[in-house]
Amino acid sequence: MKISRTPFGQVNGSDIYLFTITGKSGSSVTIMNYGATVTGIHVPDVRGHLDDIVLGFDSLEGYLGDQPYMGCICGRVANRIAGASFTLDNKTYALAANTGKNTLHGGISGFDKKVWQAEEFVDTDEAGVKMHYLSPDGEEGFPGNLDVTVKYIYTAANELKIIYRAVTDRPTYLNLTNHSYFNLTGCREDVINHELMINADRITELSPELIPTGKFLEVEGTAFDFTKSKSIGTDAAAAGNGYDQNFVLNKEKDGLTLAATVYEQVTGRVMEVFTTEPGIQLYTANYLDGKLIGKNGLPYRKHYGLCLETQHFPDAIHHPGFPSCVLRPGEIYQQETIYRFKTI
Repeated sequence: MKISRTPFGQVNGSDIYLFTITGKSGSSVTIMNYGATVTGIHVPDVRGHLDDIVLGFDSLEGYLGDQPYMGCICGRVANRIAGASFTLDNKTYALAANTGKNTLHGGISGFDKKVWQAEEFVDTDEAGVKMHYLSPDGEEGFPGNLDVTVKYIYTAANELKIIYRAVTDRPTYLNLTNHSYFNLTGCREDVINHELMINADRITELSPELIPTGKFLEVEGTAFDFTKSKSIGTDAAAAGNGYDQNFVLNKEKDGLTLAATVYEQVTGRVMEVFTTEPGIQLYTANYLDGKLIGKNGLPYRKHYGLCLETQHFPDAIHHPGFPSCVLRPGEIYQQETIYRFKTI
């Protein structure tokens, strides 16, 4: 395993670097310290040909522009917060409404738009980058000085591990995720024919604004039933414009659980997702329309990628029946997700 650092530009006078972790097979993962963003994942197909399987941009300017959170860490709170406010310990905190009346992915200037401190490390069978950010009390309306570390580790077994850790000096609300858009064809076509299994018997019911109602719905017999592998396009029309839904993972114990498996027939690529989190958000890039130009000048069209965002449930602060997203002084926020790549 080895790791290299390449200059990628500057943001407000701070240097931005690409960190590329390469395994013995030539497969690699690239991360940058702006937004703690995954910018590339090169893995082999069944014939050994390497392709980049995540959407993104060739230059830093692409990531600085108006784009839908490609590859970044979303925080402090991933997904939506109803009414752009929440009450914690009898105090109400006002947030920025950046999607209708609600807050999405941390607000106007969330963790996706921050420069993180980066530190590389290399071991025999893995290498990685530790990203660190100190979010000050009141940033985007959230209470507490929050000390966050995200470790990206790539292993000789073609696994991308993401380990999150955070502590706070005041009670706060926290729900972190990575927002990579995957395309196992090597971004040659859309993901409608990708076959997907999600280890979930239930979803969180949503309002028309994509805010949970607090109820759970069984997936059996619906377009959201991925308990057995099926192509994403099989029921996408019945799901509406595509999928943008939190699935309640079947978890019998704490620790890593198989959350999802994605398979692409032509390349033979498989991605398995394991997580300690209780939920996973399936998003099928429903609003890409070809106007956004990505790597190698490629227009990113509708359904050109799929996100599998491991997370606590959206808007959990307003639903006592959901797993809590409150972090208090003296507690440690810690979670892990693994994306494992192989071929069949």
